Amino acid sequence: MCGIFGYVGNRKAGKILLEGLKRLEYRGYDSMGIAVIENDELRVIKDVGKIDEINKKLHLENVGGRIGISHTRWATHGGVTRINAHPHVSCDESIAVVHNGIIENYQQLKKELSEKGHAFKSQTDTEIIPHMLEEFYKKTKDPLKAVLETVKKLKGSFAFLVLFKDYPDRILVARYKSPLVIGVGDGEAFVASDVPAFLKYTNKVIFLDEMEVAVVKRDGVEVYDGISGKRKEKEVVEVDWNLEQAEKAGYPHFMIKEIMEQKESLLRVLGQDENIMKAVEMLKHANKIFVVAAGTSYHAGLVARYWFVKLAGVDLNVIVASEFPHFKNLVDKNSVVIAISQSGETADVLEAVRESKKRDAKVIAVVNVMGSTLMRLADLSLLINAGPEICVVATKSYTSQLSLLGLLAHAFVGKLEEGKEKLKEMQKKVKEFLENENNLKLAEDLAENLKDKQHIFLIGRELSYVTALEGALKIKEVSYIHAEGFAGGELKHGTLALIEDGIPCIAISPLDKTRDEILSNAMEIKARGGKIIGISEENNEVFDEFIKVPKLNGNVFHPIMMIIPIQLVSYYLAVKRGYDPDKPRNLAKSVTVK
Repeated sequence: MCGIFGYVGNRKAGKILLEGLKRLEYRGYDSMGIAVIENDELRVIKDVGKIDEINKKLHLENVGGRIGISHTRWATHGGVTRINAHPHVSCDESIAVVHNGIIENYQQLKKELSEKGHAFKSQTDTEIIPHMLEEFYKKTKDPLKAVLETVKKLKGSFAFLVLFKDYPDRILVARYKSPLVIGVGDGEAFVASDVPAFLKYTNKVIFLDEMEVAVVKRDGVEVYDGISGKRKEKEVVEVDWNLEQAEKAGYPHFMIKEIMEQKESLLRVLGQDENIMKAVEMLKHANKIFVVAAGTSYHAGLVARYWFVKLAGVDLNVIVASEFPHFKNLVDKNSVVIAISQSGETADVLEAVRESKKRDAKVIAVVNVMGSTLMRLADLSLLINAGPEICVVATKSYTSQLSLLGLLAHAFVGKLEEGKEKLKEMQKKVKEFLENENNLKLAEDLAENLKDKQHIFLIGRELSYVTALEGALKIKEVSYIHAEGFAGGELKHGTLALIEDGIPCIAISPLDKTRDEILSNAMEIKARGGKIIGISEENNEVFDEFIKVPKLNGNVFHPIMMIIPIQLVSYYLAVKRGYDPDKPRNLAKSVTVK
């Protein structure tokens, strides 16, 4: 989950590294550090805290050198301390490493290295890497060979960058099951966990595949197979993202910016008719269809299940990615797996995909990041094209996933054009809602009333049940208020026992066949002292508070519209409770470790 960034070129390393890390801070913000080669010396600077706080103390932008590596940490092995912050160095302090991932056999390797006289300072798994590199470098006197020998010994997942003091013109990098991309500039090069880190300077990218090692210099990149050591030719790809998309553009936080971007982002899924129809053919020839995803993407999969049942009478097996190993025996050569991931780097999703490929199943990726690992593993990819999503919590990527999955469900029954028209109609409703300042003010006022609550419940039925699940996730992710989503019909089966005087409940109530039932459920809560907040096209006497959405006219894409007021309330809850909605505690954007 950590962010790693490296630079080699003619610019001042400290300033470039600081910029790159700030664009990756959504990946981790427990601690950070940099290593540069300046005046033939390897210099390491690191500390605990967020980047801006550390920069105020240490003035990283003034650090010299023309080459460096850096890291922003989301702690896995070892507590949040300066010693555990990256970079980590070898015994002789001539080699520095930053790393993302988990080395599963680090205890065994650490024991072996300790017996050879290596002294360890941290509690991290990462620290074994510079010590192993030191061992192999002593033997080979070749930094590339040292990296190649090291990666063969590591088990788990890793993306790491290495500086050798003896070679101040290059960064050595390696990747296995953790994301790593190389940016190719004019007389300079960049290495990062994610493309937005270097978009200011280049959109030309080399995507590293599993077990690849690269030597990155200002005038070129050499890529090698990590097992055989043979040189490989790699394509340089131009990504269709720009710097403006990856910046706040005047908004106080990325979260509110990305919520507001849904006025346009919903329709960026259009223009993929050919691939959508290819996906339909794959699905129609499958005996079993599985959807594998995690978090918000899992909720998108649940909505897709309702749509496929509703429109086509076809059921999808929707499985939380981390639980997929317990269902893998159901997958065979006649199966199709739809894997959903914004980043395309979610570790549990990728493991499920790899297992499915072993069983000869076909894989369809629903993904945002071009060139991601998921995209490269899949037999067919459908891009949601939401643009860079920097905020840790998913907003626009969720509604874009729904847009694409809704089109897929319509295409399955030969109604792709009808699906497009429904989506365009929904996009207009979303635009209308978000451009009304009164709606933003209402969400903010509601957050003010809720900010001191300890619990918030959400209820819905059918598609709105999933909206309740996703809405609860948004609230607890950024405000740290306990929130739970329920199917309205489940209240009598235990949940009503939790209702006390004044407990707020958000009732998601579109004007469809579920409305009477959900209003009845809301009345049951109100009768026991609960406070009802309705989200609907029409007010009702049961609602104590009411957020009005535009008339949806029965449009099946209504989960897109109904989640947006809850996204707004979640955002304002975080702000009013004094939290940074872009960087929720204990969370990071891309879950790249299992």
